[in-house]
Parts: sequence; C-alpha cells; structure tokens
Amino acid sequence: MQSNNKKTIHKVSIFANNKKAESSQLVSDIQNFLTSRDVAYDTYLTFDAYDIKKVDKETSLAIILGGDGTVLSCARLLHAYGIPMLAVNLGTFGFITEIAKAEWESAYLEYEKGVAAVSRRLMIRVSVQRKEKRVFQSHGLNEMTISSSGLSKMISLHLYINETLASFFRSDGVIVATPTGSTGYSLAAGGPILDVNLDALIINPICPFTLSNRPLVVNGEDIIKVIVPKGQKTDLALSVDGQVLFLLEEDDEIVIEKSRSKALLIESTKRNYYEVIRDKLNWSGGLHA
Repeated sequence: MQSNNKKTIHKVSIFANNKKAESSQLVSDIQNFLTSRDVAYDTYLTFDAYDIKKVDKETSLAIILGGDGTVLSCARLLHAYGIPMLAVNLGTFGFITEIAKAEWESAYLEYEKGVAAVSRRLMIRVSVQRKEKRVFQSHGLNEMTISSSGLSKMISLHLYINETLASFFRSDGVIVATPTGSTGYSLAAGGPILDVNLDALIINPICPFTLSNRPLVVNGEDIIKVIVPKGQKTDLALSVDGQVLFLLEEDDEIVIEKSRSKALLIESTKRNYYEVIRDKLNWSGGLHA
C-alpha cells in the first residue's frame, strides 16, 4: 500500500557495517547527498547495538548499510523511537534488505515524496522470569530460540499458550518466529513462510523427538510461555535474532509476546516481498527449483 504523504526529513542516522567493503564509499556518498540537501546526520561506522544507548530524538530516518544482521541490530535499537529504516543490502542473502546499493538515492527520494510505503513489522518481546524475578528482557524482529548450549542436544520443554498447557516435548530446541523471521532460522527448521504483514507468530520445535510435534501458527495477540523443567541433561541458552544470548536455568519461565512497538521498514518500489522470496529461494522451476 503506497502513501501519498510527503515527508520532511530533518535528520538522518546512518548505520554502516564497516566490515562490508562497499560501506566506506557509500557512507561518503550519502553524507555528501544529505549535505547538499541541508539535512543533518549522525554516522555510526562500527555499529554495535550495545555501544549505542540512544539516538537523537530529532532523527527522522535511519539509513542502514549492511545485511539482514545489521538491520536486526538496528531494529532492536530503533523500534521504540518509531524511526523508519531505509535498509540497503550490502550482504549476500538479504530477505529484509530489499533495496539494492545502487537504489539508495531513488529510495530516499521516493520515501520523501510519499511514494514508498512503510511496512510495519511485528516484533517480539522476550522476558525470563527466575524465582519470580525478571532477569532478562529483549526485543527481536526475527525470532527467539531456546536450545542446548552443551554437548547433548536433546532438551525438554513445557509450552503454554495463554496459560493453557499446549505441549510437553523433547527436541533440539524451539523457535518462536515473527512473520519477518519466517524466512530465517524457522524456515531452515521446516517452518512455514508467512506474509510479513500478518499478525501471527510461529512456534517451531527443532528436530522434535515425537514426529507429531509440528510447527504451529498462533495469533499475534497470544502470549507464549516456555518453562524449563528440572532434569535437563544439558545446559540451555536463549538467543534473540541470533545476536543476543542469555543462559537459562531449570525452572526458568520464558514469556514471548508481541512487542508494543514495531519495526518500520521502507519498502522498495522496484520489487515486492513475493518477488524477493521467489528470487532468494530460487523458485524458478526447472532443474534448479
């Protein structure tokens, strides 16, 4: 859905993965472009979500140069500010970064003119309760994963949906994925692909011992709780977007719910979501399908 509302961009935050060879020149090009338009900017060349505590409240737009991993880090930082993200793909396999590096200027201008739509992506909030005390909280755009952190892979988990015991299962772990994350780790573990605008979550056991345990799609308003029962034969860890790690203990309660805020991603006018997954997954038919 396209917007016809023109945007006034006062200030831009540039986040660049400086491990990408193209980022240095592209940052310089963007800075020169913004200067020519009298738009103020901040630049973060060595982006790490833990090093940046806050961004200027006057920021109107974030330009992100990197791959999907860079966007995931930025989403955790920016979602609470309601800052739209113009994600430019410098990676090798980007589902989230729809905009090619040669298209950043046209994408910026299309957003400014109100031509480019903004996709409001559901995020999850993950918290861990331990002995009635919250010991961890994070947000994620892709997924939350609970898995073994030791040599043994098989773990046991209780799954609750809205306080109803839905399953007790043994597996290599469990993934709770958003529609955006449905093309990530969850897809590799046999989960379905969801339209990114759906209000839904995927609960996906990883290699379950009982083959009847299959991926489950639930309403985005549902509250998911995972309890780590006693008697585990390995240590367990929780990860958010594959970037934030927290070690779990027996009797921990992990609560996964829809975040109150969303990640705002500027859409490409050159291609849509289904064209991206068609090309990325090589849904071309023939011998290479």
